[in-house]
Amino acid sequence: MLHRFCIIAAMTLESDIKQQALELGFDAVGITDAAPIDADHVERLRAWLASGFAGQMQYMHRNFEKRIDPSQHLKGAQSVIVVVLNYKPQEHVGCDASHLSNPPGPTGRVARYALYEDYHPFMKEGMRKLAEFIRSAAGKDMRFKICVDSAPLAERALAVRAGLGFIGKNHTLISPSLGPEVFLGEIVTTVKLKPDEPTPGQCARCSKCLDACPTGALLGDGRLDASRCISYLTIEHKGQINSRQAASIGDRLFGCDECVSVCPHRENAPAAANSSIKFYPERAALDLNHIFDLDSETFEREFADSAIKRLGLERLKRNAQICAANSATPRGQS
Repeated sequence: MLHRFCIIAAMTLESDIKQQALELGFDAVGITDAAPIDADHVERLRAWLASGFAGQMQYMHRNFEKRIDPSQHLKGAQSVIVVVLNYKPQEHVGCDASHLSNPPGPTGRVARYALYEDYHPFMKEGMRKLAEFIRSAAGKDMRFKICVDSAPLAERALAVRAGLGFIGKNHTLISPSLGPEVFLGEIVTTVKLKPDEPTPGQCARCSKCLDACPTGALLGDGRLDASRCISYLTIEHKGQINSRQAASIGDRLFGCDECVSVCPHRENAPAAANSSIKFYPERAALDLNHIFDLDSETFEREFADSAIKRLGLERLKRNAQICAANSATPRGQS
């Protein structure tokens, strides 16, 4: 009887939420309160914005108070539930296929996260189900706000506070159990929950990501000059890219994985377990001639469920021109 009582006593709303999140396909979940992020993170963010390292990302300057304070996203907010989805591809898929089985010309590489269907709607659907589960347990008066990446919220700082990992020198959240290839999402809620404790972790003396960065965007003092980052240049930067930066892009058509690929925490991390999110290995290396020939309608159709759609056809062709020039192979020749 005592044993049964202990099991019942251990069943809390927090543990139920975490179990439900795992059943919904998330790989980890942590809980923190809805207080502002710590002062150290705030000052680093202010200094980063003031340095101009955000480049053309003007949206990073907007809604600063909402970015640092989860409670500004929802009146009466008490807690933040942070969910994690692992996106490390299975090794056997290779991730080196091309858009065509035998492309006649050069190809451009696509960052691994963009080989999946757009994760924003995928994660939001699962988080909505989790929020409704919480409402069924906590009462109909429970309110919530779902945030996935595009919402102005310092999600990595909150994930650290929720005990899900630490921010590495490559500026990604590194999960001790899942590595650096993770998507994050947050549910800000009016339900008061017991917060988790942060988990210790650090990069220590490792500098592999700094050494691997093709453009030196990862600075030795721990800062990130996003305006030099290939992910920024190929995705966020509007207009033409200067010749020096274009040369450093190489054959990277969309995004860059270098600082994540060399991370020691990735080596032993498990591959993604959620098979419900669609994965397209054929998008890992897209045929550049095919991209040059795309019209708007075909582009919209082929990338309807891809993060690449956000880029737009004009910038995708700009990137393809850079990749083709760097390959030193004229269009249409093998």
